[in-house]
Amino acid sequence: MSFSDHIHSNYTPKRLAVKLNAKGEQFVVKGHPWVFSNSITKINDDAATGDLAIIFSKNKNKVVGLGFYDAESPIRIKMIHNAETKVEINADFFQHKIELAFEKRSDLLKTNTNSYRLLFGENDGFPGLIADVYDSVLVVKVYSEIWLPYLKPILESLQQISSAKTVVMRLSRGLQNSDKHNLKDGEVIYGVLENEVVEFVEHDVKFSANVIKGHKTGYFLDHRANRKRVGEMSKGKTVLDVFSYAGGFSVHALANGATEVTSLDISKQALDMARENGKLNTYSGKHKTISGDAFEEMKALIAKGKTFDVVVIDPPSFAKQQSEIDLAKKKYGQLAELGEKLTSKNGLLVLASCSSRVLAQAFFDLNAQVLNSKHRLFEVELKTKHDSDHPIAFTEGAYLKCGYYRFLE
Repeated sequence: MSFSDHIHSNYTPKRLAVKLNAKGEQFVVKGHPWVFSNSITKINDDAATGDLAIIFSKNKNKVVGLGFYDAESPIRIKMIHNAETKVEINADFFQHKIELAFEKRSDLLKTNTNSYRLLFGENDGFPGLIADVYDSVLVVKVYSEIWLPYLKPILESLQQISSAKTVVMRLSRGLQNSDKHNLKDGEVIYGVLENEVVEFVEHDVKFSANVIKGHKTGYFLDHRANRKRVGEMSKGKTVLDVFSYAGGFSVHALANGATEVTSLDISKQALDMARENGKLNTYSGKHKTISGDAFEEMKALIAKGKTFDVVVIDPPSFAKQQSEIDLAKKKYGQLAELGEKLTSKNGLLVLASCSSRVLAQAFFDLNAQVLNSKHRLFEVELKTKHDSDHPIAFTEGAYLKCGYYRFLE
């Protein structure tokens, strides 16, 4: 079983001796996976992307960690081993790390769920690498050239541990434009893919993902537990799913007996997927769709006097960079305001954020501030984070937060 036909790296990595300033070293010793360029005080002149950076302590010259050098990124070294224990960076090293990651997902895989994130980047010790499984299809998304020299043994281990029959390669935009490899985005590098739309199960509910053309790896698995919970709370209810994408929350609500579900998204293609995903399951409720700008369409629903028993608002990331944080907070405030107006008496409002730069506490405080300014009593029923296949190993790795607000009148 070999991936060799598809993966040729024309670069043989070197070993680099690296020293950091006190702050950088402290981060590494504490297990942080990022070393920024301004923390490096000493490094080989000929350092190139993919080289193995061996980080020595400032004073005693002992090794405190290993990482991959990335010439293209301000995160100049991406750590793969933060410890003094001696290791060889080889196929066995990666195999062991993937086995540990798989073990962390074992409880989830005991449920009727066959879609999961097997590798969650830095949080599983693979910075810039994501591996998602949809039934028997493994989708690997690579975000950095650092992995090119090491991909073959990693892919072999991922395929073997996940028992995937098919492996699909997805590449970040930067890697799609790179000339350092012969890979193509959406290429099937192992097995056969009969249909680019792959069906899978998530807590008894059937879904599908386009693993070749879909966002990221085809679907967003991180909200799985929230979708299940919203589904269970939707029996006999009317539901509005804002920024619905492929209908994650909508389909769980329908499958759990919601009487009417409205999926709202700017993308007609996403709404087509939401309708198709709904049809994979048996349901008796009505599935409506609205295509348009979420803010405008919510205002239009308010103007018509529409309310829903359950309102879910799960927008894309509003703060991709530091400079966008204030605008993001303003938008979250507006969504909480619109959501409150659309939530019926004794209804449930679910507000989510996937902007890592807007911290959970700031997000929850903002929601509370907006809702407290209204003349309705409410209680915070629940605050949730990532599902178990998205373990968080460092502060910046946390991005997802979700608040459940129950109105008492």
